[in-house]
Amino acid sequence: MEDLSKKKCVPCEGNIPAFNIDEIHKYLKKVDGWEVLKDENVNYFIEKHFKFKNYVESEKFVLSVGKIAETEGHHPDISFGWGYVNIKISTHAIKGLAESDFVLAAKIDKI
Repeated sequence: MEDLSKKKCVPCEGNIPAFNIDEIHKYLKKVDGWEVLKDENVNYFIEKHFKFKNYVESEKFVLSVGKIAETEGHHPDISFGWGYVNIKISTHAIKGLAESDFVLAAKIDKI
């Protein structure tokens, strides 16, 4: 199976269609534990919840995710607090999911 974590995120300016549900499920098999959801406008995104022992571990993880996001030029929505981090990924320019979303998820899973 293709290792998405070795790929590079490609900046999206909205000039590609968002993945359909079949493509999404194909890529979900390449990442670990991410869930596909829809927002109120029926735009797909992927999300994963991480658990940690305390606030400091959560914060360190968020900082590591931030470094990856900045390097890749692809920034997830992150919420965190004592013992948890929630990450939501989509491509805002296409209001859905593209390969780069799964590439970022795979890179986050490697932390």
